[in-house]
Amino acid sequence: MPVRVTTLPSGLRVVTDRMDSVETVAVGAWVAAGTRHETAEVNGISHLLEHMAFKGTARRSAQMIAEEMDNVGGQLNAYTSRDHTAYYAKVLKEDLDLAVDIIADILLNPAMDADELAKEQHVVVQEIGQANDTPDDIIFDHFQATAFKNQPMGWPVLGKEKIVRAITPDRLKKYLAAHYAADTMIVSAAGAVDHDAFVKLVEAAFAALPRRAAVSESRATYNGGDFREERDLEQAHLVLGFGGLSFDDADFYNLGALSTILGEGMSSRLFQEIREKRGLVYAVFSSTQSFSDCGLVQIYMGTGIDDVPQLIPVLCGEIKKITEGVSADEVKRARAQTKAGLLMSLESPGSRCSQRARQLMIYGRTLETAEILAKVEAVDAAGIKRAAERVFSTAPTFAALGNLKTLEEFSAIKARLV
Repeated sequence: MPVRVTTLPSGLRVVTDRMDSVETVAVGAWVAAGTRHETAEVNGISHLLEHMAFKGTARRSAQMIAEEMDNVGGQLNAYTSRDHTAYYAKVLKEDLDLAVDIIADILLNPAMDADELAKEQHVVVQEIGQANDTPDDIIFDHFQATAFKNQPMGWPVLGKEKIVRAITPDRLKKYLAAHYAADTMIVSAAGAVDHDAFVKLVEAAFAALPRRAAVSESRATYNGGDFREERDLEQAHLVLGFGGLSFDDADFYNLGALSTILGEGMSSRLFQEIREKRGLVYAVFSSTQSFSDCGLVQIYMGTGIDDVPQLIPVLCGEIKKITEGVSADEVKRARAQTKAGLLMSLESPGSRCSQRARQLMIYGRTLETAEILAKVEAVDAAGIKRAAERVFSTAPTFAALGNLKTLEEFSAIKARLV
C-alpha cells in the first residue's frame, strides 16, 4: 500500500503517500488551529502566527530560512484557514531531511522577536487593507460573518487591524503553546518518500512537541441574514448562500454534484442561463464549504447596476428549478468532472500530501481513491434532489457590496425563494 500511517508515542500522526514515478517530495505539518479556535480578543492570531513562523528561530534568521530552501531549489509556504493552519514545502527527495528540519524548527522554536513582530503586523495590516480594497474578495468575508454571526466561524481569517496590532510576542507564544501539540498536528509527505525512514526523521525533529493541546474547537451555528455595504463602484458584488453540509454527511457527494450542476464551470445552469443567454453578469459561480459540524453553499455574482433587477429573479428561479430535479446527462457530467478533478490531483505530490493530512484530520483515517470514486459513482438524481431540498430550505444568507441602488429588499429576495 502506498499510503501508510504511524502514530508516534506522543500521539503525533505521520502519514506518507509514496509515488514511485517522481523525484520530489511534498512535506508539511497540518495543525487544527484556525480562526474557529480563536477568542474575540485575539481574532487573527492564527494567521499572524503563521507569518511569524518564517521570521526566524533560535538557530535560524528569516534570511537563513529563505536561503536554505532556495539553495536546494525548494519551495516553502503556509496558509491559514478557519479550521486549520498548514506549513509545507516541496523539495527534491535528497533534501527531505532539510525540509523536515526547517518545518519543525519554525513551529517548535520561533523567535517571536518584538521588532520582527512589529514589521509583520504592518504587513498583515496591509494584507487586510488589500482585501478590503478588493470587492470580489472581501464580499465573502461579509457573507461568512453574516451566515455565522457573532461566532468564531464568522470571524475574518486575517483579523482586524486594531486586534492584530495589539498582539504581543508573549500572546503569540501562549497561543502556540496552547494550540500546537501532538494531538492537533499531522505531519504528511507524498512523493519519493520511504515511510519508515520518514517516521524516524519526524520523531526526532518533533521530539519537543507538547503531547496535548489545552483548547477545544468551538461549535458553529448557521444563522442566515442580510448584509449590505454601499460603495462608489461601477458594479455590484453579490453572494447568496444557504446552510451546507458537514464532511461526514451522507449527502456530501450529492451536494458537490449539485454545486457542479448549478454553478461550477461553463456548462453549469447559472453560467449558461445568466451569463451566456442573458448576459446579466460578468462572473457567476457556486461553491461549497464543509467543516466538521457545518457547511455553506454560496453563489457569487458580479454585475452592473442596471442588470440587478433582472438578475435576482432569474437567480432565484434557477435555485427553485434545481430543487425539482436534474437530468441524467447533468448527473453524468457532474460525476465526470468530480472524478477528473480527483484523479488529476493525484498526479501532484503537493495535492496528495495535503489530501492525506486533511483526510486524517477530518475522518481519523485516510481514504482509498477507490472508496471516493465509489461514492462519486453512487451520486444520482434522487440524491442530488434530496441535497437541494435540504440546503435550499435553510435560511438564506445574502451579502451585497457596491452600487446597490437597484437592489431589492432582503424580504423580497426571500419571498422569491419560497
